[in-house]
Amino acid sequence: MARPTRNRAPRKKTSTDTLIFRALIISSVILSNVIIAMESISGFEFQSSEIQSLQSDTFGNPAVLWVDQGSTLFTDEPNSCKSCHESNLSKAAANYPKYSNDQKKVLNLEQRINACRVSYQKKLPLEYESKELLSLTAYLVEIGRGQPLQIRLDEDSVKTFKAGEHYYFERRGQLNIACNQCHDDNVGRKLRGDTLSQGQPVGYPAYRLEWQNLGSLHRRFRSCNIGVRAEPFEYGSPEYVALEFYLAWRAKGLIIEGPGVRR
Repeated sequence: MARPTRNRAPRKKTSTDTLIFRALIISSVILSNVIIAMESISGFEFQSSEIQSLQSDTFGNPAVLWVDQGSTLFTDEPNSCKSCHESNLSKAAANYPKYSNDQKKVLNLEQRINACRVSYQKKLPLEYESKELLSLTAYLVEIGRGQPLQIRLDEDSVKTFKAGEHYYFERRGQLNIACNQCHDDNVGRKLRGDTLSQGQPVGYPAYRLEWQNLGSLHRRFRSCNIGVRAEPFEYGSPEYVALEFYLAWRAKGLIIEGPGVRR
């Protein structure tokens, strides 16, 4: 006797994009477990006691000059930053880089400041690495000191994340060196007088003694590129933003300690 058949609802097809996104998230979770297994340590811990003391000194930290100017620029009229962001700024720096719905891409903090200037304040964007942009960034980072990084990885930002991850592990330059060879494989060893750190970004922008100036994380990226004899990218380039996004996600949970001081 034939069995009665039951009407089954047709299975809903899963789009290729959804499958790819799920695969990327799974691979990211696996990588996350590997990174978590290695304790995350701030670059502060790899500095000399003198530099640590300089960074921790509220009034002796050289970056205070930029923080003070940033505080002034934040209230600069007309259409000041403060008019929109008078409160709840303590976690702003801890959430960047992040995907911007209005810009349709991942922005770092410097780019978010400029996007606000253009869209809401009706002002011209500030030049990357200018004293004004560094000052505003330093001011927001100073407000966020002690906040843990909270970087969000989602369907909109995963491509940028993967690009940054690829950059981190890709060998480049005449010396054929990848970021991970210094900041994973040789942490704690000496290179040209510096102790190699994990490359955590929580101290930037930072005042570097070799620069005698405050500099962004992208300036540090360019220095690394030049060090391995690779062609550096422009400040704010998609490549550097992707790398910054990956590093910030990798440092998730570490607290913001910038503006820092480095050798």
